[in-house]
Amino acid sequence: MAKAAKTAIKTKDQKAAAEAKNWTKVIKAVRSPKTGAYTFKEAIVHKDKIKDYLAQK
Repeated sequence: MAKAAKTAIKTKDQKAAAEAKNWTKVIKAVRSPKTGAYTFKEAIVHKDKIKDYLAQK
């Protein structure tokens, strides 16, 4: 009986993992107008919206 419960949990985790593959961590270098030094902005973005995120100022 315990094996059936484990199997159900594994299939649920597989679905979540498949959905998680659609997201990407994007690191963007942004230059400070005051000092000219670079800072890094990190965000978790859906793979379809990466270009839009990088195009933002």
